[in-house]
Amino acid sequence: MAKVFNVNGACRPEKHYMVDLSSRLEAIKKMVDDGEYFTINRARQFGKTTTLNSLTDYLRNDYEVLSLDFQTMGHYRLKMRNRL
Repeated sequence: MAKVFNVNGACRPEKHYMVDLSSRLEAIKKMVDDGEYFTINRARQFGKTTTLNSLTDYLRNDYEVLSLDFQTMGHYRLKMRNRL
């Protein structure tokens, strides 16, 4: 199947055209290895989710990778409060 441009949601390298993230992933891994904190803060459609998904795969051999979604945590708390 031919690759396509994706303008909605996370990119998948096997399916979508995308920029080479290898140097960015190496820089982030160095921060992780050094015990530093980092943030990914950009505008819409800038590749934040794609970067995080790629980083998960990149770090998986050396680290246990966890993903947290604080939006759903707040929703769950509100849902539980409404049950009382």
